[in-house]
Amino acid sequence: MPLTAREVALLEALMRRQGAVAARRDLLREVWGDDFDRETNVLEVYVGYLRRKIDEPFGRHSLQTLRGIGYRLVGEA
Repeated sequence: MPLTAREVALLEALMRRQGAVAARRDLLREVWGDDFDRETNVLEVYVGYLRRKIDEPFGRHSLQTLRGIGYRLVGEA
């Protein structure tokens, strides 16, 4: 499946922390850089893109939201 460069960067950041929580601010800094507006919802939009590409077609829920904390990528049990 084709992913954009930004989607790949976000997926890589989540994969490096697989199973651990990635804080929203850390993902924004790592994928979009230090000068990026922290009040934007761009991270949530890109998480949605990834879910539609890596989870929905396979009936999985590997990209989890921890409300108020961040995101976590989990493998199969």
